[in-house]
Amino acid sequence: MLPRGSQQQLERLRRRAARVLATLKDLGADHAEVRLDHGQTLSASVRGGDLELLSEAQSESLALRVVCNNRVAAVTTSDLRPEALDVFLARAVELARLAEEDPHAEPPPPRALARRWIDLDLFDPGIRRLTADRATRLAILAEAAALAADPRISASGGAVCSRTSGHSLLATSGGFIGPSATTRASLRAHVIAADASGRKRSGHYWSGGRHLVHLESPEAVGREATHRAVRSLGAGPVPTGVYPVIFSAEAAAGVVALVANCLLGDAVARDRSYLARRLGTRVASPHVTFVDDPLRVRGPASRAFDGEGRATRKNVLVRHGMLLGFLLDTQSARRLDLRPCACAGGGGGTPHPTASNFYLRPGRRGPRALFEGIRRGLYVRTTLGHGFDPGSGHFSRGAEGALIEDGELTRPVGEITISRTLDELLHGIEAVASDFELRTAMASPSFRVDAMTVAGT
Repeated sequence: MLPRGSQQQLERLRRRAARVLATLKDLGADHAEVRLDHGQTLSASVRGGDLELLSEAQSESLALRVVCNNRVAAVTTSDLRPEALDVFLARAVELARLAEEDPHAEPPPPRALARRWIDLDLFDPGIRRLTADRATRLAILAEAAALAADPRISASGGAVCSRTSGHSLLATSGGFIGPSATTRASLRAHVIAADASGRKRSGHYWSGGRHLVHLESPEAVGREATHRAVRSLGAGPVPTGVYPVIFSAEAAAGVVALVANCLLGDAVARDRSYLARRLGTRVASPHVTFVDDPLRVRGPASRAFDGEGRATRKNVLVRHGMLLGFLLDTQSARRLDLRPCACAGGGGGTPHPTASNFYLRPGRRGPRALFEGIRRGLYVRTTLGHGFDPGSGHFSRGAEGALIEDGELTRPVGEITISRTLDELLHGIEAVASDFELRTAMASPSFRVDAMTVAGT
């Protein structure tokens, strides 16, 4: 149950959206989608034990998509004064009439729109207990814990504690009215370590989630930031060659994000994904199942309805290596002659397919099992850069981690590049571990790939 203040805020947004839709109808719009957002943020940054920046802000905006005779305009504004809004709406309709005709602009039929949905517990009424003083104190404690955890820490990159709360409402001419309220809190620490020769490595760590209870203690956040910095000291390249590779859960999440982008309906419809013509075929090893699940309670990217007003659902896109579907909004589904799967983002603006909580389904064995049988390999903790072409699937990125020898981590590794096509990488996944945690919208357990090219010395 939302607190009374949140309910009043959403009712205020509902009344404003109703006025906007009524005005657009009077101006001759055939269809309109309106999204109103009201947000509040607080952030405290510290460095060297002192408060560096304290900020608190409030924002309000309106995003609008107008359709006139299959011609579309998508516009936004943050000036919601009545006199400014009247001018804005008139111009939006005028822009729509001047646009080129779009045969795919027709919105979802009213029968496809959500009428009810479940509560995903995305709003923490106690978020305001994270006051400016408390946020500052948590950041100071996290930084202090990081600096005290190891004598090799040479400098602080600072610590930040923040919270956000938002209220939004999506309303359409088709009769959909969808209110939502969300919160998020986070605590981050960043430190720099130096070895005896003066070479430096940075480490950072964050904790957070929808509710305050998701925040780890500042001491745990600080110690983990230091651990990540220190473990990389002395990192150097390995000889160039082909190695079996284990991706940590965090590094694996980056690979999963690439897969999600290749499954977006607009990329597929424009033939800008190497998976565009692969529906119904094997695209990964049998160990691989990719899921997009917007209905995870308290999930980082959970949503009860999508940006077009459809009720969301769990979608399995790849099951045991077989490609079953794409992430489709109404427009991309029409272009591909497929059914939409309630994956639209951009509510009130230009609709486009988006992922929600997208992840690789975990296996049953612990991460330690991935090391079994590896005589010499690479453990990747972090990938660096943006070396990926979704059209060809070619993957090449810098990496940092550790050398694996006889099933054990030995020395830290850095200054290397790992490469293989994403298609080959997914087919080469030999094992998926059980260490799954949905901390970010793109998530994965750790997994092992049979071989990748490593460019080092």
